[in-house]
Amino acid sequence: MAQQAYVSETVGDGSGPERPGSRLRRLFSGWRGDPRVWRRGIVLAVLALLLALVMLLHSHIPNRVGNLGSLTETFLPWLGLAIPLLFGCALIRKSATALIAILLPAIVWLNLFGGLLIDRTGAGGDLMVATHNVNADNPDPAATARAVASSGADVLALEEIPGNAVPVYEKALAPTYQHHAVFGTVGLWSKYPMTDVRAVDIKLGWTRAMRATVTTPEGPVAVYVAHLPSVRVKIEAGFTARQRDKSADALGEAIADEPVKRVVLLGDLNGTMNDRSLNAVTSQLRSTQGAAGSGFGFSWPAKFPMARIDQIMVKGVEPESSWTLPRTGSDHLPVAARVKLDTSS
Repeated sequence: MAQQAYVSETVGDGSGPERPGSRLRRLFSGWRGDPRVWRRGIVLAVLALLLALVMLLHSHIPNRVGNLGSLTETFLPWLGLAIPLLFGCALIRKSATALIAILLPAIVWLNLFGGLLIDRTGAGGDLMVATHNVNADNPDPAATARAVASSGADVLALEEIPGNAVPVYEKALAPTYQHHAVFGTVGLWSKYPMTDVRAVDIKLGWTRAMRATVTTPEGPVAVYVAHLPSVRVKIEAGFTARQRDKSADALGEAIADEPVKRVVLLGDLNGTMNDRSLNAVTSQLRSTQGAAGSGFGFSWPAKFPMARIDQIMVKGVEPESSWTLPRTGSDHLPVAARVKLDTSS
């Protein structure tokens, strides 16, 4: 009996389940006693340090040449993809120096964007808002209007509405929203009454911004809708955004002069919260995605979102949740948020 027990316990060489630690030991077993693990991978280590510096000092990258600073800041989160690539190369090269150096960009990236990986959404909020760049070439504007209306938003902003499609959007949204106004290529639809509705001059020569006071059950809210000029990436000129930047400054001035204490900005700003050129706006308002979203909330391009250029920003109200809505016939995703207007409790 004793011999049988011994055989049953040692069948399969007695190795048992492999522990995670044993895999790591086997991976690095060839490194022990190899003095070159510190000399190899110097180039990788330098690249890791440069990556960390770019992320850490992005605000100091000059815009004088091709607006390079703003271009970097627009896609700043994607620089994190270089970290696992460098890590894999360091393992292949068996470089301890590179592995240690890679810790620096990893720490910087987590400091900048790690908070966005945490789900901060809440279940409260007494006002739901949404915004959508519907795309002037949208093949089915009526379906797009119905889709965003079905989100349940109390206040809905649309941008890039061509003049010939305004009646289509008005008809499709009429069953849901009693109040609306359209100025130029932007419009605002609301379940609540709107007063002091007017265009906002963002120094374009034509109208792509407006504001209205929406009278909610919790009191008045100033709602701005804006579609800032597009930016272009050109070989000969780099990232061109001069007109966008000028319009952002004008929009920031209008918001700074707003007498209503509770403010919501909805629109396509053609820039991210990291873009320094939007400081006139972003320095005054909070991003609902940054405060109460889950993930990065990228909204453009709709087929493979790489940046959140469609923004919901607030002042004097508390963001409760923020998210992207399902894709429509546009090249942008709609974005939505719930906010708490009564911040006294």
